[in-house]
Amino acid sequence: MSPEGDLHIPGGDDPAEPPQTSHQVRWRLDLGYDGTAFSGWADQVDRRTVQGELQTWLGRVLDVEPFPRLVCAGRTDAGVHARGQVAHFDLDRGVEVDAAA
Repeated sequence: MSPEGDLHIPGGDDPAEPPQTSHQVRWRLDLGYDGTAFSGWADQVDRRTVQGELQTWLGRVLDVEPFPRLVCAGRTDAGVHARGQVAHFDLDRGVEVDAAA
């Protein structure tokens, strides 16, 4: 993960929107995964999804609850793999993020 700067991408619910406030930093994730065991990207109640798993684990690693919603540049269907998929989230500047995490 890398903080904004040259890896800053616009996004949010509307890709043209910047982070919610000037007190937030946008983080970009470059992802690849085997989607065999997932019900696609988008978070779904009672389904294991890529978005749901990433939000849960990022929340645990960064000790942020609830974890901010991940926004994805594209989605996958159930069982579909991805390579080079891009997602982002906005995080308050006060949250300590260890690059080794």
